[in-house]
Amino acid sequence: MPQSSRYSDEKVEHLLTELVNVFEKNHIPTDLSLMVLGNMVTNLINTSIAPAQRRHIANSFAHALQSSINEDKAH
Repeated sequence: MPQSSRYSDEKVEHLLTELVNVFEKNHIPTDLSLMVLGNMVTNLINTSIAPAQRRHIANSFAHALQSSINEDKAH
């Protein structure tokens, strides 16, 4: 079930499009894209979240990611 957000779909889609454009412009392969995004998430959690809440936020993020994965065979 999708989470409601305080951010508009348009804002999220705009930022996503910008990130995708950077990766495509630089011909970044999928594995490197995932490494960069993972490092970005780690950095955000470590620099923006109180230490006592970091593990909870990381677990919530991981759960949301796993819940959003499409398991069809197309790629």
